[in-house]
Formats: sequence, structure tokens, C-alpha cells
Amino acid sequence: MKILMVCLGNICRSPLAEGILTAKIAELGLDHLVDSAGTSGWHVGSRPHEGSIKIASEHGIDISHQKSRQFTTSDYEDFDLILAMDSENYKDIMKLAANEAQKKKVKLMLNYAHPGKNMAVPDPYYTGNFKEVYNLLEIACANLVTEVRMD
Repeated sequence: MKILMVCLGNICRSPLAEGILTAKIAELGLDHLVDSAGTSGWHVGSRPHEGSIKIASEHGIDISHQKSRQFTTSDYEDFDLILAMDSENYKDIMKLAANEAQKKKVKLMLNYAHPGKNMAVPDPYYTGNFKEVYNLLEIACANLVTEVRMD
């Protein structure tokens, strides 16, 4: 399975989600690929935000090698599951979908932690609370791994 994490700039939330899920997949020896992207192109080529790098490192995860990229329509063909960090990113991704099959690939990340609540992962670029974001993503990724493992 190929999973894509998507936020606005691809420097805070989605790189952190990519790192957490990649670590969980590696721990279980699963054969899944995880990547991340942003709906905007503001930070293309940039490393993750220092706050995301630091909180990931505190949990034994290295995301410093990641580079920001923008979500493209080809991601619909390349990925089986596309996870948006909030409803605005969800809407932006859905606008680019060409058909129902592509739309079915898109889900909100925190629905794996709080099913059906359509909650947003707060953007630490604005809040500065990288620990809260890590904790939310850790729970969602743990539940996601359980689900994809059972598929």
C-alpha cells in the first residue's frame, strides 16, 4: 500500500505524519510506502520545520532528510490512500480529483483517531504546539497501521 500525507506547506504536519507512520510500518515489517506533500507550493524543496524535526527526533524518528513538494494530480495514480490534515486541505485535494475512484482515496487523518468527527490536525506553524500535533498524529498513525495491517 502507498500512503500520502498532505497538509498546506508540507513542512510541519505531513512530514511529521510521514515520519511517524514510516517508523510504525518499519517496526512491523510491513511493505508499505509513505510520502508527504503540500497543497501549496510555498515551501517546495525545503526541509521540514525545525519544530517538527525536533519533536520527531525526541521520539527517535529522523525526518530531517525530507523535502517539501506540492501535491499533483499524478498523486492520485501513485497512491492508494491520501490523508489530509484538515478540511481545507481535504477540499483542495478533492478539487483536483478527476473521478469518484480518486475521491474515495482521500480521507481526513484524524478520523483514524476520532472516527467520523472530521477533526483538523492543528497547524503548529501557527500554534507552535508541535508536541500536541505529534501526540495526535501518533494515535492516528497507530490506528491506521492496525487498519491497513488487517486489510
